[in-house]
Amino acid sequence: MARVTVEDCIDKVDNRFELVLLAGHRARQISQGQPITIERDNDKNPVVALREIADETLSPGDLKEDLIHSLQKHVEVDEPEADQPAITAEATETADTPDAPEEVTFDRMSEEDLLAGIEGLVPPEKSDDF
Repeated sequence: MARVTVEDCIDKVDNRFELVLLAGHRARQISQGQPITIERDNDKNPVVALREIADETLSPGDLKEDLIHSLQKHVEVDEPEADQPAITAEATETADTPDAPEEVTFDRMSEEDLLAGIEGLVPPEKSDDF
């Protein structure tokens, strides 16, 4: 087969940088032993990966999802939000009871009080250790 060029693949993957990432990821997969979808024709793994993308034997979307999944270190599991309304209903019921704790509020400080507090701070003494 003739040489694969970027122009053969650019109509499948619009961004050249993304094409390089996908082809590199696919070449690493081939190196790790995943089966190839085309004939090798004595080509190296990066060329085989580009030929697979150019011939559309692999979906660029699937390659992209696989690349993202391989780079993730922590996968968040989406929990169902069905428990949320029950919690808020319990909170409104407990707010009506006389033994309910008061709502937590944080103290607000005026700008003048903040400046006075900062002026009252004493810088730490320097030691000869450092």
